[in-house]
Amino acid sequence: MSSFDDSAVLTPAHPSPPPCLVDRGDGYSPMRIAMVSVHGCPYIRAGEKDAGGMNVYVLETARELARRGARVDVFTRRHDPRDEQVMELAPRARVIHLDAGPVSAEKEGVYEHLPEFTSALLDFQRSEAFSYDLLSSHYWLSGLAGLDLARRWDVPHVTSFHTLAEVKRRARPGETEHHMRAPSERQVACHTDRIVVWSEHERQALVQLYGADPERVLIIPPGVDVSRFRPLDRATCRRSLGLGDGRILLYVGRLERLKGVDILFRAVAGLDDAADIRVIVVGGSANSPELARLRRIAATLGIADRVTFQGSLPQEQLPAYYGAADVCVLPSFYESFGLAALEAAACGIPVVASRVGGLPTIVRDGETGYLVAWRCPGPFQERLDLLLRNENLRHQMGRAAREHAEGLSWELSAGKLCGLFQELVAASLA
Repeated sequence: MSSFDDSAVLTPAHPSPPPCLVDRGDGYSPMRIAMVSVHGCPYIRAGEKDAGGMNVYVLETARELARRGARVDVFTRRHDPRDEQVMELAPRARVIHLDAGPVSAEKEGVYEHLPEFTSALLDFQRSEAFSYDLLSSHYWLSGLAGLDLARRWDVPHVTSFHTLAEVKRRARPGETEHHMRAPSERQVACHTDRIVVWSEHERQALVQLYGADPERVLIIPPGVDVSRFRPLDRATCRRSLGLGDGRILLYVGRLERLKGVDILFRAVAGLDDAADIRVIVVGGSANSPELARLRRIAATLGIADRVTFQGSLPQEQLPAYYGAADVCVLPSFYESFGLAALEAAACGIPVVASRVGGLPTIVRDGETGYLVAWRCPGPFQERLDLLLRNENLRHQMGRAAREHAEGLSWELSAGKLCGLFQELVAASLA
């Protein structure tokens, strides 16, 4: 695919330029954005190993920024040897796959290959003779690469961590991380122009645990595609998926201990009159150690015949699963935001979730679902029993959830990002 063509500019006659354009003195032209997502390729399906809400965020944000007129290149490691180096995400948005270490390298092993990644990115940029106005990095690995690149290019650097090592460690003792993660997060937090977070909880964590300047930390929540994720007829969804008339609980996300799926299983096992309750788990890969552990737990609890492990699914298939469910459950020990909760809300499904991280931004306790303060089966069991026995309550909460989700669209999220990017680029050019 050829380089972007910025020869066509808009004249300054426009009194108010559309978002994601920049005035370089000869009229408004598209802002050029380099998004760095070292391990999170937007082409990897969310729910697979090391792929989740961040992959969806990078994909949807890149598309929406491009729709608003920006030129967006997403730089990521090559995760599949069959992938072309340059692939189109949308008009004006591309994914650039770079060779940096073995394709099969584990996420935390990527740290050792960051110099190769940065070198490959610079080689690509020089080969296309293409400069950028701003750099946007995602996750601590990308933040480190972004510090080097932003210094070389002398452009503003905006970062998002998505999760934080110190918060994960405090949420669930025993969580192990790369020994360089926390100090690297602290370094990135203190040396970027702005940090975009998804909730007040994350903002406070960066200020208190990492010493970030509170003036440089902005809350811009992600969005949801409210046209794709919308209320659907439950009976139709169940017929299309081959599901019966029983009550259905749904979990969507990666399979790792931090997600607390075993808490859901134990809560279901303790419910009275639960013979018709089915649990559908969407996410994870067939060779996942956590999948094997969860299968053993379900068998031990005597609910293996009522649990379906569906594996990861494309985004376009998820609405039918949300539409078929009675309740979506996220019993996580930590969630920086919880996009699955927002997708469920957009589909008009009440959510029962842990009161952690950014989940209170999505789930309004007692209005669109329930927040559980303790990560143990009993409180989840109580809330699930209440919802499963009361169809009117589910419908009432589902309607409120949809209304709340409509205020958290990708369009609104990207609009706020564009405003931030314009401010930084204008100051940089001045």
